Amino acid sequence: MLNDRTGPASPVPVARLAALAVGVAVSASSAAQTPATGANEAAPSTTAASSLDALGWLRGCWLGSVNRREFREQWSPPRGGMMVGFSHTVIGPRLQGTLREKMDVVGKPSTDHSQDKTQDYEYLRLEQRPDGVYYVAVPSGKREVSFRLNEVKDESGGKAFIFTNLVDEFPQRIVYRRGTEGWLYAQVTGKEGVSGSDIVYPMQHIDCATDALLKE
Repeated sequence: MLNDRTGPASPVPVARLAALAVGVAVSASSAAQTPATGANEAAPSTTAASSLDALGWLRGCWLGSVNRREFREQWSPPRGGMMVGFSHTVIGPRLQGTLREKMDVVGKPSTDHSQDKTQDYEYLRLEQRPDGVYYVAVPSGKREVSFRLNEVKDESGGKAFIFTNLVDEFPQRIVYRRGTEGWLYAQVTGKEGVSGSDIVYPMQHIDCATDALLKE
């Protein structure tokens, strides 16, 4: 999804995700409201950047959907100092009918994907290097970009793994936050203080073959 993360105009801002799901435009500078993160978290503690094995919980498939956009990530288990993955974002057809009819459809899985269109895709890897763990992305049609894991935060109900690359203007940070009840929050941010440069992709752990939710 990094190609979808190349600037503040990315389609999933950190804002009222429920409102986005019915097509209401919301400023990305609004407070994030995503499920299962815990609005009143205690001050997180910070630990040193860990080894690749600490990210083994990412293995498998993850799926999220906001405002006609479905985003999916898949990761292999850590082997040989590397985890290999990919992401794929598709856009479904615009909802038709009355507001009530649209609300009845929102959040329900669709079995007809004939009109879906690929918005972007990328090849990913997490790799152990001599100086640490790196998140490496090759977005569709763009150059490879690396982000070094330099911070791990213990938060209420989970951990946040923070990867940084301050060379590029956007994104400069990628955060993989392990939430409760099988939730994953992939967050990308640009320069501090730049409006609209903070985006979250909420996803749930699913069975790769059936898309059924997995119980953690």
